[in-house]
Amino acid sequence: MVEFFRNVNEILDFAIKEEEKARDFYLYLAKRVERPAMKKNFEEFAGEEQKHKERLLEVKEGKRTAKEVEEVPDMKMSDYLVNVTPSRDMDYGDALILAMKREKAAYRLYTRLAEVVEDENMRQVFQGLASEEAKHKMAFEVEYDEHYMSEN
Repeated sequence: MVEFFRNVNEILDFAIKEEEKARDFYLYLAKRVERPAMKKNFEEFAGEEQKHKERLLEVKEGKRTAKEVEEVPDMKMSDYLVNVTPSRDMDYGDALILAMKREKAAYRLYTRLAEVVEDENMRQVFQGLASEEAKHKMAFEVEYDEHYMSEN
């Protein structure tokens, strides 16, 4: 997939669109869940994805450089959970599974982009975004483990 990009700007445009999709996805989930705490969590993650988009726009405009990358442990919980389809009546666990899997996909995307760009600053930007997505995934895994698994 990444081999189809002709330059860094195309990669950034693609990543910006992916962040918009992620933001919209979390807003979609927030509108469809009944639990207020869950709604709030998804709205907060939509805000995080919006921040990622803004960071990428600043990088594209030359206003921002990379920040230090933080290592994030991977609980690998999403590796062992079945795929679910978003629905109006999905339960909390299913919503968390959707979020985990989406964050895992975003992590993989940014990791792959970091591998193929030649510019060191861009590599660090993508590594930083991969780290952010890994943090999001871990937060959903912890939530799933602590709340959903203990309820069932």
